[in-house]
Amino acid sequence: MAQQNVMRNPYGAPRAAVGDAAEDFQPVRILAVSGRIGRVRYVVYSFMITLALMLVAGMAVAFLGTFGMVVLVAAYIAMVVVSFMLTIQRSHDFNMSGWFSLLALVPLVNFIFWFIPGTEGPNRFGARTPPNSTLVLVGVWILPIVFIGAMFAAISVGAYQEYMERAAQSQQSR
Repeated sequence: MAQQNVMRNPYGAPRAAVGDAAEDFQPVRILAVSGRIGRVRYVVYSFMITLALMLVAGMAVAFLGTFGMVVLVAAYIAMVVVSFMLTIQRSHDFNMSGWFSLLALVPLVNFIFWFIPGTEGPNRFGARTPPNSTLVLVGVWILPIVFIGAMFAAISVGAYQEYMERAAQSQQSR
């Protein structure tokens, strides 16, 4: 065979098929203990799942009576299990074993999962999580504010009721 001796222009454009390498992202799976989940999704998903399960349980208690208590216990167990699943994935995000999620049982120490940043790029537990959507970013700012507002409302309503009872008692004693 005759070998072709092709003269290439050293100043010509490259002919190789070069493109931007697509970043690898792994899908976010809520009901799994493998994979990773970022800080923002961890906070939003934790709040939303807890809120949804407790809303269903509260409705069950209100409408079903005694059987509603069974639903309440089942919802609480489901909330704890899903919270641990998310915490294990969050531990994986900063390249720690899932056993690290047991720190979630220690009061106030569990907030480390909110603040420790995840590893950039892939780690031993998988590729990065996809960028956060606008809905997730809005949720991370609104949900804690609503949660804290609800706590203040619950405290203030109780204090107001106590104040009204004492005021009524003082009116009767006159």
